[in-house]
Amino acid sequence: MTDRRQFLKQLALAGFGVAGLGALDDLRRIAAAAVPAAKAGADYKALVCLFLYGGNDANNMVIPVTAGEFAQYTAARGNVRLAQANLLPVAIANTPGREFALHPSMAGMRDLVNAGRAAVVANVGPLLAPTTRTQYQNRSVPLPNNLYSHSDQQAQWQSSISDDATRTGWAGRIADIVKELNGANTASTCISVNGNNLWETGQTIASYKVSSTQGFGIGMYKGPAATDPVSVAFREVMGRPYANVFEETWARTISRAVENQAVLQDALSGATLATVFPATGLGDQLKMIARLIAARGPLAMTRQVFFCSIGGFDTHGADQLARQAELLGEVSGAVKAFHDATVEMGIAQQVTLFTASDFNRTFPSNGAGTDHAWGSHQFVVGGAVQGGRMYGQYPTLVVGGPDDTSGGKWIPTTSVDQYAATMAAWFGVSGADLPAIFPKLSRFATPNLGFLA
Repeated sequence: MTDRRQFLKQLALAGFGVAGLGALDDLRRIAAAAVPAAKAGADYKALVCLFLYGGNDANNMVIPVTAGEFAQYTAARGNVRLAQANLLPVAIANTPGREFALHPSMAGMRDLVNAGRAAVVANVGPLLAPTTRTQYQNRSVPLPNNLYSHSDQQAQWQSSISDDATRTGWAGRIADIVKELNGANTASTCISVNGNNLWETGQTIASYKVSSTQGFGIGMYKGPAATDPVSVAFREVMGRPYANVFEETWARTISRAVENQAVLQDALSGATLATVFPATGLGDQLKMIARLIAARGPLAMTRQVFFCSIGGFDTHGADQLARQAELLGEVSGAVKAFHDATVEMGIAQQVTLFTASDFNRTFPSNGAGTDHAWGSHQFVVGGAVQGGRMYGQYPTLVVGGPDDTSGGKWIPTTSVDQYAATMAAWFGVSGADLPAIFPKLSRFATPNLGFLA
């Protein structure tokens, strides 16, 4: 029998999980053997990643407004500073003597924080070990590969592997373990409403991709009973036996996608919500995710992972203030509606949404916008969130200070591993399995940040 711990290590490190091979039956059997029966259960939980592509300037998203710190903020930010009178104060319960506010466009998120349904995780980013400014400058601790690179930092956030290339994401590796809780149904544990992503890619699982507005479909295929030439030809090609394992895997994968299409369409036909979502791209994505969650009963799902995203945060230029205001407004409105929908469904305690982004941006302006940096601030939203609080350490806002590599690029004081492992534990991954999914987790003193109950 396959050794379970070795299997989990392979999930994290082997990088074997391309989408087509994820459908091979022998890998499915290995995954099933690796999951203990004790993990089975009927409780539902969903984890939703909202990725902010381009590197969100979190220095203008969560802002200290205590007199001394706001003076530091104003002096350093230059032409990208925000006026204090326009900021949205939030009640953060565990930062005595310090006050914070959110970007003026984030009224919905402000309401969630003040209601205890959202928390801030401060200065989080990819790390291989706790790192000080001196250690960074002396290179006396290992550092993530290719810091400040969009593609590398996106991959490190989505995989939690910062020192090597990998083809699996941390949610995919979690799904490899917990997918057996979903039984024999054909609907995927991992669903993306905005294209491909590394985060949901496992060794035995690949994400199922749906459109946020156009539903499901494969080209011009019209269904199993259709008699048009395209549909007839499609069924004939998919029904052939193939000697080549890759051709056979491809055909079976496409066939399962068609089966998923029918299952999801049937389930969604009865999934209606009264909550009004904003008519935006992200609003449409989160509305589709809410509808898929509403269909959890017909789909017989107990664990689901969803991915959505919004781009445009690479704000080097003079349009940063206007562009970020538009983007953060879209994020805030869509996330607030999504949480309201989970409340409507009576499952807010069972759904957690979190944000992630390539990196933060430099604290000082470059004269127009801001440049690539490192440690950033994120939100976690849901009924199980211990909200109205800040987790991790907000950086010292001094260029050249203890949290700065140089030029106002904050060194993370909380790792992606800690951030992700906290959510994985809530999702049902045992403490014994966490180090195999997050190989560097043991290097950090607090593996669970405590923002989820």
